[in-house]
Amino acid sequence: MTDPTPGDRIALPCPACSPAFETVHEVLSPGSHVTVRCTECDHTHKQRLPENETHQRRVVVSQDGDSFTAQVDVPAGEDLARGEEFLLDTDEALMTVRITALELDEGRVDEASAEDVETIWGRAVGNVAVNVTMHPRDGRHNETESFKLTVPGDYEFTVGATDDFGDSEFTVEGFHVRDDAHGYDREQYDQQRDSAVAKDIKRLYVRDETTTAWSAW
Repeated sequence: MTDPTPGDRIALPCPACSPAFETVHEVLSPGSHVTVRCTECDHTHKQRLPENETHQRRVVVSQDGDSFTAQVDVPAGEDLARGEEFLLDTDEALMTVRITALELDEGRVDEASAEDVETIWGRAVGNVAVNVTMHPRDGRHNETESFKLTVPGDYEFTVGATDDFGDSEFTVEGFHVRDDAHGYDREQYDQQRDSAVAKDIKRLYVRDETTTAWSAW
């Protein structure tokens, strides 16, 4: 349970009108013992709130081709699933991580309860490196250039739109989405106005729009 603030409503037994069953209480003031008012009988009393039980789980996070191991506290009773995201607080940074697999005794699965999970596998999606395949303006596909573009995970690419990143300017022609991305009905998109955020994109296909002469790398 997160620390309550004045005005929050929580369920607690009321010593005046309902000592055996919970009623709705309004938080009047926070503290180690919160002051609450029963909304049924207006009785005001202090109450120590129970702490939520958590499970500490190992998490392996991939980021830009590297990986590191950390620990994360997961609320007891929580169900975890591939594709979900959570905040991971490490000594180096606070980052957003997307679950790519859950490891149990019997192997990796897509969904499981926190109690059963031994290791959470994920990738950092706050900032991501998108694989880009770019062909020249004249359409010759035998002289394509491949590179990685680092952008915020929520940066949106749209088919038909032109993006400018310093010395690189290109028009998006299509993209493949990752298999851990949610909300897509197919893997490949190439129709006008199809869009996806960078953290969901496996590969981006673009046409070079820079004014400098093309040279194959």
